[in-house]
Parts: sequence; structure tokens; C-alpha cells
Amino acid sequence: MNLLESAGFSRSNPYYVVQQGKIASLTLMKDSERLDLLKEIGGTRVYEDRRRESLKIMQETANKRKQIDQVVRYLEERLRELDEEKEELKKYQQLDKQRRSLEYTILDHELNDARNELASMDDNRRQISERMSQADNEVVELRERVKSLEKEIKASTKGINETKSEKGDAEKKRTEALKVVSQIELDLRDLKDRISSEKRAKDEAVRELNSMRKESEKSKSELAQISKVHAAKLKEEEDISKSIMDREKRLSILYQKQGRATQFKNEAARDEWLRKEIHDLERVLLSNRKQESLLQDESQKLKDEINKLTNHIESRRSESSKLEAVLADKQKNHNDFTKQKNALQDERKSFWKEENSVTAEIDRLKEDLVKAQKSLDHATPGDIRRGLNSVSRIIRDHGIGGVFGPVLELVDCEEKFFTAVEVTAGNSLFHVVVENDDISTRIIQVLTREKGGRVTFIPLNRVHAPNVNVPQSSDFVPLLKKLKFRAEHRRAFEQVFGRTVICRDLETATRVARSNSLDCITLDGDQVAKKGGMTGGFYDSRRSRLKFVKVIRDNKAEIEKKTAHLENVGKKLKDIDKKITDLITKHQQMDAERDHAKSELEQFKADIASATKQKGSLEKALAKKEKSLANIRNQIEQIQSGIAMKNDEMGTELIDQLTLEERDLLSRLNPEITRLKEKFLSCKNSRIEIETRKEELENNLSTNLMRRQKELEAIISSADSKTLPVEVEAKEQELKESKRTLDEATTVLKANVDAINAHTRQMEQLKKQRDDLKALEANLEQTVQDGAKDLEQLMSSRSTYLVKQDECMKKIRDLGSLPADAFETYKRKNKKQLQKLLYDCNEQLKQFSHVNQKALDQYVNFTEQREQLQRRRAELDAGDEKIRELISVLDQRKDESIERTFKGVARHFREVFSELVQGGHGYLVMMKKKDGDAGDDDMDEDAPREADPEGRIEKYIGVKVKVSFTGKGETQSMKQLSGGQKTVVALTLIFAIQRCDPAPFYLFDEIDAALDPQYRTAVGSVVRRLADLADTQFIATTFRPEILKVADKIYGVTHKNRVSFINVVSKEQAMDFIEHDQTANAS
Repeated sequence: MNLLESAGFSRSNPYYVVQQGKIASLTLMKDSERLDLLKEIGGTRVYEDRRRESLKIMQETANKRKQIDQVVRYLEERLRELDEEKEELKKYQQLDKQRRSLEYTILDHELNDARNELASMDDNRRQISERMSQADNEVVELRERVKSLEKEIKASTKGINETKSEKGDAEKKRTEALKVVSQIELDLRDLKDRISSEKRAKDEAVRELNSMRKESEKSKSELAQISKVHAAKLKEEEDISKSIMDREKRLSILYQKQGRATQFKNEAARDEWLRKEIHDLERVLLSNRKQESLLQDESQKLKDEINKLTNHIESRRSESSKLEAVLADKQKNHNDFTKQKNALQDERKSFWKEENSVTAEIDRLKEDLVKAQKSLDHATPGDIRRGLNSVSRIIRDHGIGGVFGPVLELVDCEEKFFTAVEVTAGNSLFHVVVENDDISTRIIQVLTREKGGRVTFIPLNRVHAPNVNVPQSSDFVPLLKKLKFRAEHRRAFEQVFGRTVICRDLETATRVARSNSLDCITLDGDQVAKKGGMTGGFYDSRRSRLKFVKVIRDNKAEIEKKTAHLENVGKKLKDIDKKITDLITKHQQMDAERDHAKSELEQFKADIASATKQKGSLEKALAKKEKSLANIRNQIEQIQSGIAMKNDEMGTELIDQLTLEERDLLSRLNPEITRLKEKFLSCKNSRIEIETRKEELENNLSTNLMRRQKELEAIISSADSKTLPVEVEAKEQELKESKRTLDEATTVLKANVDAINAHTRQMEQLKKQRDDLKALEANLEQTVQDGAKDLEQLMSSRSTYLVKQDECMKKIRDLGSLPADAFETYKRKNKKQLQKLLYDCNEQLKQFSHVNQKALDQYVNFTEQREQLQRRRAELDAGDEKIRELISVLDQRKDESIERTFKGVARHFREVFSELVQGGHGYLVMMKKKDGDAGDDDMDEDAPREADPEGRIEKYIGVKVKVSFTGKGETQSMKQLSGGQKTVVALTLIFAIQRCDPAPFYLFDEIDAALDPQYRTAVGSVVRRLADLADTQFIATTFRPEILKVADKIYGVTHKNRVSFINVVSKEQAMDFIEHDQTANAS
């Protein structure tokens, strides 16, 4: 509303927005209503509101004056009555002073007695409280000890369980170690049995080999002799065979020569036949020579292969020897690697054990840390704890530096000073120390924005700690000297602890605080301020926040240390695991190489056996080939001899008789042949017999003696005989390691059993100590309960005496002011005498029982009240006069405002009406009380008005409208006008009001709806003129063309699909729309 007024709109003029209904209401408006409208426009409502308020105040003032007059009359009447009672009252007051003095003395005696009793009870209460406090302290101490014992019992139970678990593991390890030792012992026994059996077999093989060698040498010697005899017999047999063949050939030639004459006709035929025979023999000779060459080549190949196999066998034997040496080295390296692996595994086991131990210790420390953190959270106020957590989060999230933390975390001291430090600092322990106030401001902004709790900061750049001079003394020491903190935080600690000293006891603290103006505190937490105030009492050290922080700090440091150690152990374990993995890899590689060497050695032995067997076969084949070659060569010699004989026969004379020499030769050849055949047969039989024996020896050597000798040599030179001792050594080493593992497991098992027994005995002792402490605690608690009962009885009695003391003091206060001699007059009287005097005084006072004991006080009081009321009535009279003057001024200003407004509106009404109605004229008439008899309005309008509630007769009763639309004849009233004319009059009044109280903006809603066409044009002209002259904006809605003609901008409103649309349109479009609308309405 104020904004609209500042823009030029009037609060009292509502006609800058003119609805269609307002025009209709103006046409039907009475004269009195037009007057009210002018009053509203002229702002007379404010005057009337203030006048009504003033009249209301005058009425209230009159009522108050009546009440004051009534009370004053009553007070004057009572004062006359009290004046008569004052004389009796004086006598009564003298006796009453005596009574009050006696009662004071009696009450004073009773008060002193009660105070003495209370002092005695306070002494007893202090003694009982001291005993209870001592018992409470002992109970607290016992509970701490019980709690400590419970922890130790719990630790022992945990130790027993862990040890039992370790015992189970040790038993499993021992069982496994026993199995391993038993298995290794069996394997070792098998290896030793194998070595023994192989040694026996080798010894037997050596003996048998020696025997075989002797037998072989004997057989070889016999074979050599037989071979020589066999060769001689073969040579002899060949020679005899050759002699027989030679002689038979010569005999055959002689027979053939003897029969050539009968066989051939002539020499030529004979020679021809001889040439043919020679040709055939030469062809056979050629074939035999080829066969001889082939046999020679095959024999040479067999010899080459035999030499190759011999070299291969020697090479394989040499390589086998090397492989056996390599296998021995491999087995030795295998044993060395096994030793290294076992040593590393033992070292890894020890690190595993250490890792488990450190991990368990870290878990225990973390558990204690969590408990201490929870206890610290419970001991910290909720909003402060939430604030500190929020600060930590804000620092972390926003990366804010320069925050050192709460005082609680920055201070350290001996445990005996914890109570003094906590009591001195209070919630200042949770104040956060920061480098400067900019940092604290940043954090507080975030904290406030996130509603993260309450935190107090100590910016070091803003701290100016006072310089406190503390004198040197053995009775006290500055608290700051007992604290440990970093040098850069000193100003913060000086601010919190710089004014406090630690004293040995409360008496010393009181004296030091009084004499040195220092804040003092004892180790128990009792405080004495330098101004004298004392605070103290029981302080539960079990909830010490510094203790929780110390546990948290120590555990964190220990956890960091243990974690670093654990990481170091983990690194060592990784190194050992890598070494073991590398050893296993090398071990596996070495085992693969050893297995490959064994396989290769077996392959070499198989190759040697196969090559030896193949060599024997080749030697037999070579012997057959050489025999065949010898036969072929004999045949070649025979064929060559036959060819030579036939060549000799050719060209000789063909005769039918032999010569003498030939006949002599023929006679000698047959017996020789017979003799040679007999000799050949005897030689052959002898050769066969020798050959049979030779073959027997050869077969025995090749198939029995030599083969067995090789087998025995293989047994003697077997690789197992070299590797088995190495394997035995490895097994013995493995057995030694397994026994050591077994011994370790047995030792661990025994240690676990001993530890379980020790833990059990310790736990029984701890339980006994705990039960004893609990029994002692129960006794002390009973002592505390008894003390509490005594204290309760004492406090009950004390309450009684306190009540008595309060009653005495209240009665003394109720006695009021006492005479000056009341404290000394009856001081030496005893209680009985005082009671007697009091009784006599009360008896005398009974005679004045009818006396108004408050007459004098009432007289004074009533006199004061009368004076106050009289002053108040004078003030009300002055106020009433001022209000009447104000009402008179308001009435005058109201009339002036009405007349001023009427004149302005009436003048503008005449001007606007003449503009709207050409040739017409109109004016407004103010109707006063005297005009009530003259007028054309209804009786209700013309009749004089009654007095208003304030008792004032209104000067004006209405505003009448007089118009003439023709400018001729008499003027007409509103009742005599048509509907369109009434609308013109109403618009004229609106425009007159607007000109009288102009606004920067007007809104007309179809004001031309009921106008005749000629008046709509006049209204449009008037609106156009007002807009141009007064720089005023008009917004009008219309369905008529007259106002469109004078408009600057036209908007068309359309309605489609339940949605309204507004768009700027031209005058032509607007005129077309109106014409179309009028046509549609007419049809």
C-alpha cells in the first residue's frame, strides 16, 4: 500500500480502477452517500476516527473521576473515625512494645539454642561425611582394583583359551611331526636295507665276477688252443681237399684225354669243344669274382660297423661314468637345497608366530582405544562432541590448515595432576587452538551453514595472556609448570591455566588466594578463587577425560609402532617367501635335471647293451661272410686250374692211347685219391669234434660267461650304489629336521600345558583376591549405608532445628521494629522469668482487645491515599480540557476539508459535464441542516440527521446533483433522468473526482456500456484530453468503436479451447471485430 501511495495513488480515492458495477452504484447513490463519498475523498475519516477515540477517552476519564470522588468521600469518613481511636492505641502500643521485647528475648534464646544444636549437628555431619567420603574413596579404589583384577582374569581367561588353541595346534603339529618322523624312519630303514642288500649283492657279484673271469680266462685259453687246432685241421682239411680235387681233376683229364679220340672226330672238333668249355668256365669265373668282390665289400662294411659300435660302446661307457658323477653332485645339491629350505621355513614359522602375536596385541590396543574413545565421548557434552567432529570433517573436506586441535589433545602431564587440570580448565579443554582468527572464521562459517554443533576457538594471534607474577614458595606451584605442551601453543595455555597455582591442601589454597590474589586449586580439585569463592566436592577420577586422552594417545603411538613392526615382519616374510619360492623353483629344476640324468644314464646303459648285442651279431655275420669268401676263392682257383688244363690240351695231338708216363700217373692217382679221401674223412671227423668243442666254448663264453660277467659288472657299477648313500644322508638330515620339529612341538606343547596351569593358578589367585576385595567392598558399602542412615537421621533432626530456626527468625521478623532497649532490658532474665512476664503483659493487652491495632497506620495510609487521588483527579480534569480542545479543532478541520473537497469536485463536475454534454450544464449542491425543508430528494435524503453518538449535530446532510442536458429550462434531479443520462452524470462525477485527486494510472471496465452513442464519443474525447494534458495512462475495456478511435494501442482478447490469448491488433482489425460482434448480436 505504501508503495502505491509513493507512486501517486491515493488511499482515500478508490476511483483509479472503475468497474462497470461502480457506475451503476453511483447512479443509484443517495445524497447522503455522495456526502460520505466526498468525506472519504477529503480524508475526513482520520479526523472522525481520532474524534471518536478522544470522546471515548473523555468518557473513561469521567468514569474515573466519579470513582475517585467516591473513594475520597470514603477516606475522609474513615479518617474521622481513626482520629478518635488514636489515644487508646498509644496505651496499647506501649504494652505491645513490652510484649514484643519479651517475645524477642524468648525467641532469641530459642534461636541460639537451635543454632548451637545445628553447629553440633554440622560437626557430627562433617565427621560422618568424612568417614563416608573415606569409605567411598576406598570403595572407588577397591572397585578400580576389582576392575583391574577382572581385566586380569579376563586376560588370563583369554590367555588360557589362546593357549588351549595353541596347545591344540601344537598337538596337531606334534602328531604330524610324529607321522613324518615315523615315515622318514621307515624310508631310511628301507634305504639302508636296500644299501645292505645291494652291498651283499655287490660283494656276491664281485666274488662271482672273479670266478667268472677265471672261468672265462680258462675257457678263452682253451678256446684259443682249440681254435689253433681247429684252424690247423681246417687247413689240413682244405689241403687234403685241394689234393683230392687236384688229383681227381688230373684223373678226370687223363680219362677225358684217353677218351677224346672216341669222343671227337678230329682235333678241330676237340678244340672247339675245349674252347666252349673254357668259355663257360670263364663265365663262371667272372661270376665268382663278382661274388668275391661283393663278399669283400660286405665283410668290410661289417668290420666298419663293428668298429663303429665298439667306439659307440666306449663313448657311452665314458658318458655313463660322467653322468654317475653328475648324479652324485645333483643329489648332494638336492640335500643342500633341502637344508636351506627347511631353515627358511623354520625362520618363516617364527615370523608367522611373531606376526600373530603383534596382530593380537594391535587388536587389543585398538579395542582399548575404542573403549577409551567411547568413554571420552560419553564424558563430553553432546553439542561440543558434535562440533569437534564437524570441525575435523570440515578441516578434512576443505583442506584447511593451521588447526592444532583441542586443548585436551595438546596437553600432557603426570596423572596426579589430571583432576586439577580438568577442574581448572572445565569446558576450555575442548577449545580448539588455531593459528589465527581467519582460520576460525572460515570454519565457523561452514559450521554455522551446516549446523554442525558448538565449538569455541582460541586464535593464537588474538590471545594476549596476562602477565601473572607468582612468588616462589614450597606451598604452591604454578599449574602451567606441571604441563607439557609445544612452545608455539604457550599463549593458549597461559590464557587457560596461567592464573592458577596448585596448593598442597585447601587451607593453604585459602591463604594463598587471600594473600597473593591468585586462583588456587588442590590435587583433589577443590578451588579457591582470588575473590574468595570456594568450589569443590567429590570428583570421579574414573571419568577423567585426560586419562582417556592419554590412553588414546599412548595406544595410537603404540599401534603405529606395532604396525610399523608388523609391516617390517611382513616384508621379511615376503622376502622369505620369495627365497623359498626361488629355492623350490631351483629344487624342482634340479630334480628335473636329476631325473633327466637318471633317464639318460638308463638310456646309455640300454644303448650299451643293445650295441654289444648288435656287435656280437655282426661278428657272427662277419665270420660267415669270411667263410663264404674262402669257399669262393677255392672255387676260383679250381676254375682257373681247369681253364689252364684245357688251354694246355688245345692244339695237342688227338690220340686214343695214353703215354707211359700218363698211364703210370693214372695208376698212381686212384690209390692216392682213395688214401687222401680216407685221410680227409678222418681229418674231417677230428675237425668236427674240435669244432663242436669250440662252439661249445664260444657259446658258453658269449651266452653265459660274458653275459653274466657284464651283468655282474653292471651290478657292481650300478648308479644306485652311488646315489643311495646320498639319499640316505638326505633322509638322515630330513629325519634330524623332523625330530627337531617334533622336539619343538613337544616343547611348545609342554610350555602350553605349563602356561595353562600357570594361568589357571593365577586366575584362581586373582579370583580369590577379587572375592576378598568384593567382601571388603561390601563391608565398606555397609559402612557407607550405615553412615547414610546416621546422616539421614541427623539431617532429619537438622531439618527440624532448621525449621525451628527459621520459625524463630520469622517470628522475630514478624515482631517488626523493636524499641532500642529491647535487646538489653531482659537479657539477664531466664526463660521461666521471661515466660511469666510475657503472660502478665498478654493479660493486660486483653483489656485492649477492642482497639484497632492498626489505627495509626491506617490513618497515615488513608491520608496518603486521599492526597494521591486528589492529585489524580486534577490530572484527569486537565486531560479532559485538552481533549475537548482537540475535538473542537478536529471538527473545524473536518468541516474545512469537506468544504474544500466539495468546492474542487463541484468545479470539476461543472467543467466535465459541459464537456460531455454540449450545451448542457450541471452542478453539485451541498445540503446543510437548514436546507432540509427545501429539496427534491426523498424524505430519507432531505430529513435533518439526528445527533451522532458523540452528541454533535452534523452541519452537512448530503450532496445533491442538479443537471440540465439542454441548457434550457429547469435543472433536473437524478430521479428525473434516464438510464443513459444517469450514467453520464455518474461518469462526470468520477472524472471530477479524478481531476480533484489525480492518479498516474486509470483502469476503466466498459464504462461506455450504458451510454448513448453521442456521449460515448464525448467520453472518448475527455479521456484523450486527460491523457494528453496530465500525462496519465488509461486502460479501458470496451465493445464500442468510439473509445477505439482515441486509443494509442489496442489489444484483442480471444478465447480458444478454454485458453485466453491476448494480442496487439490494429484499429481496423478492432473495428471489424466490433462491427461483426454488433451484427451477430443484432441477428
